[in-house]
Amino acid sequence: MEKFNRFAIYYVPPVGPLHDAASSWLGWDIIRGCSVKYPDLAGLPCSVADITKTPRKYGFHGTIKPPFKLADGCNFSDLQANIAQLCKGLAPVRTDGLNLTQLGRFLALTPTGTSDDLTELGARVVQELDGCRAPADDAELNRRRMAGLNPRQEAYLIKWGYPYVLEEFKFHLTLSGSLDPCLAAHSKSILQPLLMPLLPSPFEINDLALCGEGTDGFFYLLKRYQLEG
Repeated sequence: MEKFNRFAIYYVPPVGPLHDAASSWLGWDIIRGCSVKYPDLAGLPCSVADITKTPRKYGFHGTIKPPFKLADGCNFSDLQANIAQLCKGLAPVRTDGLNLTQLGRFLALTPTGTSDDLTELGARVVQELDGCRAPADDAELNRRRMAGLNPRQEAYLIKWGYPYVLEEFKFHLTLSGSLDPCLAAHSKSILQPLLMPLLPSPFEINDLALCGEGTDGFFYLLKRYQLEG
């Protein structure tokens, strides 16, 4: 599809209280494809817009296969067919729940309890759809390296175009950009009362979402695929 620059495989929570609250926090609704008014939260040390500026364009999601351009010889219809075929053999995943977590400088929702099945799901999607992915260019590779990668992450970056896959994969639903640790902790304390009552227990992934990056730089949900394995 010409109007989309890149594609990604995400888990996108369905429309409902959690999706709506998190989308408002981020300022972008990936499902409806529109900007959303930020919540009015007292006590934040800076604006919600500043805290969520970096992840805003991606919407509320958990990455399964990171954004990629289509490989030569693979068109949008091919990508759709490959995802549909893959999801027929992938089973739904369940963990105990979600928790609001401070991951160093970032805020995110992370699964609680055993997540081995989720790690396996991520590995299969990354590996089995990689024929649809164009190789990352030097600019993308160098940008990823700025985070400081260990040898295994560097090897995964070269092979899969992203360093945090397979054993390095840690599923999360991003809620902030990189923040000073004190700012992250303060923001978490303000955000917690808004989100904690909405977090599912258990947390279930029953489908995957094909999402596309529009020419405006924002991501849109294009199609959901049920996990039927």
